[in-house]
Amino acid sequence: MTEIRQHLPLSRAKALPAWTLLAAGAVTGGLLGGAYGVVKTPTYTATSYVIAVPTDKADSSTALGFAQAYGRVATQLAVLGDAQVWAGVPVKTLQSSVQTATSPDAPMVAVTATSSRADLAADMANAVSRSLTVHANDAKDSTHVELQTFARAIKPAGPSSASAAVTGLVGASAGGLLGGLLLLVRPRRSTDETGRPASVPSPATAADVL
Repeated sequence: MTEIRQHLPLSRAKALPAWTLLAAGAVTGGLLGGAYGVVKTPTYTATSYVIAVPTDKADSSTALGFAQAYGRVATQLAVLGDAQVWAGVPVKTLQSSVQTATSPDAPMVAVTATSSRADLAADMANAVSRSLTVHANDAKDSTHVELQTFARAIKPAGPSSASAAVTGLVGASAGGLLGGLLLLVRPRRSTDETGRPASVPSPATAADVL
């Protein structure tokens, strides 16, 4: 009796139609993904831009080279130490929330900040850009390159993180994929389990025995 009970779940799994695993996986994944998108704290992103301008003693290639260098030092402690005062957040917050990017074709530095508050994201991006500009211009007499504000960061109108609908779709896709994988490894029904009565061999006749 115990052996029969242990085989009941396996038999039921074998008897389920193939599409049920795909549907169950997609529905479960969609619900979990949607719930994650609802409870997850939204993230806001703001970006400011500064541009390197050559003086009379330099050219555009020099400005481009210094823009690359400024992009690397923008997140260093010397720059963030002053930026924390204007942003009103600790240096550790700036280190984890601010990133920079440069272009190989334009002498420009993009300073991007992320935060759970839209206004704070803009404040951090502008604070780091301001501090970087001050530090760069302190040495413009020797570098012959001046750093100027090109565009200030503005308060983002909406979150940059994925919405509940998007996370729900991602979860449904992942759940459907998992259901398909389970479908591939699911034990298949053998010919003896199709519900057909087993064939009984007919008795041998005397001629067959001879």
